[in-house]
Amino acid sequence: MSLFDDDFYSTKVSKRAARESRKGNFAFPYKSGGRKWSNVRIAFVSSITSAIAATLLFGVVFGGGGGIGGGGGSVATAGGVQAVDPLERPIQASAKVRPAVVSVINLQKFALGIGNGKALPEDSEDKGTLREAGVGSGVIISKKDGKAIIVTNFHVIDQAKEVKVILMNGEARDARIVGKDQITDLAVLEIDAKGIDVVAEIGDSSTLRPAEYIIAIGNPLGLGESVTTGSVSKTKQIVPVSLNQDGVYDWEQEVIQIDASINQGNSGGPLIDLNGRVVGINSMKIADLGVEGIGFAIPINLAMPIVESLIKMGYVPRPYLGVYTMDLEQYWEQKGFQDSQESAGEEGVLPEADKDGAAGDGDVLEEGGAPLKLPDDVYDGVIVLEAVGPAKDAGLLFNDVIVKLDRQSIGSTMELRKYLYSQKKIGDEIEISYYRDGELKKTHFKLGEKQDEE
Repeated sequence: MSLFDDDFYSTKVSKRAARESRKGNFAFPYKSGGRKWSNVRIAFVSSITSAIAATLLFGVVFGGGGGIGGGGGSVATAGGVQAVDPLERPIQASAKVRPAVVSVINLQKFALGIGNGKALPEDSEDKGTLREAGVGSGVIISKKDGKAIIVTNFHVIDQAKEVKVILMNGEARDARIVGKDQITDLAVLEIDAKGIDVVAEIGDSSTLRPAEYIIAIGNPLGLGESVTTGSVSKTKQIVPVSLNQDGVYDWEQEVIQIDASINQGNSGGPLIDLNGRVVGINSMKIADLGVEGIGFAIPINLAMPIVESLIKMGYVPRPYLGVYTMDLEQYWEQKGFQDSQESAGEEGVLPEADKDGAAGDGDVLEEGGAPLKLPDDVYDGVIVLEAVGPAKDAGLLFNDVIVKLDRQSIGSTMELRKYLYSQKKIGDEIEISYYRDGELKKTHFKLGEKQDEE
C-alpha cells in the first residue's frame, strides 16, 4: 500500500484508473467504433490529409494560368493564351494568330500564244493575260481608316501586275502594294478591312533564346493554311543573299535560324512564340541535297521600322552613290573563263550589273571611260559600269574601279552597300578613292537619296 491515495508514482495502472478511463472514453484519435487504430492506419490518414492540403495550397499560389513571371495572376486580353497545360499552349497560340494569316497571290501578265507564254515585264504595255505566277503568305498587323495592313516578303509580290489576298474563310480580295523593299525582302499590302476582326500582336524578337519553341504559319506550296512547329536554332544568323538572283552575293541579311519547316509559299507568313505574338516574318530556307531543318525568318524588331517607313512613304530612304557596279573579282573570273575559251568575238562582255540603288537604265553603259587598267597589286574593288546622279556629277566614268569609301577599303558591292547603309546618311559628304587608267584618284561629293529599288 502506497503512502498516498493515488498511483501517480506507480509504474502500473491501477484498476480504478482503468475504470475511470473507460468511463471518460477519451479515445478520439485512437478509437473508432470501439476499436483501436493501428500506426499504419494513422500514417495513411495523415498522408492523405497532407496531400490534399498541399494540392489546395499549390492551387492558391500558382493557379490562374499566369505562368512564369505572371505575378501571381493574369489579365485576360482578347484572344490571349491562358492554357496551363504545356501541350495546349501551341494550339491556343496558333489559334490566336491564324485568323490574321492570309495567302498572297502574285498575278503577272503573260504573253498571248500557244502554251504557257512568257511573263512580261511589270511595266510592259503589251497585251497579255493575267495568270498566277506565285503564291506566298502574309499577316495582318493593323487596321486603320477602313483598311487592313498586311506584311509579306518582297519576293512574294515582286514583278506582280496585280495582287490578290485570300482570307482564312476563303474570301478573295484585291490588294494594293503600299510599298516594298528589296534589300530587307519586305513588302506592305493594303486591303479592305470589312469583316476583319483579328490582327496579329507584335512581339519582341530580342527576347528569343536558342531552343525556344516557335510556330510557323503560312501557305506552303499553295496547299492552303498550314502550321509547323520547331525551335530556335540560332537567334542571330548572318546569311549572304543575291538580290539579283544571279548567283553573286551582294547583300547580307540578319535572320533567325529555325528548324520548323519553311517551304515555298510559307514566305511572308508569321513566326510566332507560345504567347501567340509575331516574332519574325518567314523568309527563306536552304534547299540543298542533304540539308534539312534550316529555315530563316526576319526578326520582327528589324522588320517593323522598315514596315513603318513603307506605310509612311512607300519606300525606305537610303543614301546612294549613283553607280551600277560589278565586283572586280567577278570580272577576273569571267575574263579568265573567256581566255580559256579563246573567245574572240565576245571580249568585254560583262555580267549583269549590281547597283547601289541609283535610278537609271542598267543596260546603258557610260561612254568615254578608259579601258580597265590597274596596278598589279590591286585585286579587290568594284568596277563602275554606269554612273548616274551624284556619282555622274562628280565625274565617275565607266571602268573606274572604286577601292575605298572614305578610309574604308571596299572589295565588293556587298561591302559598298554595308558601308553606305550602316555608316552614312543622306546628304553626308563622302570621299571616293578609285583607279582610272592605272592611276589612283579621289573625289568628294554629297550622297543623294535612294527612293526605291528601280
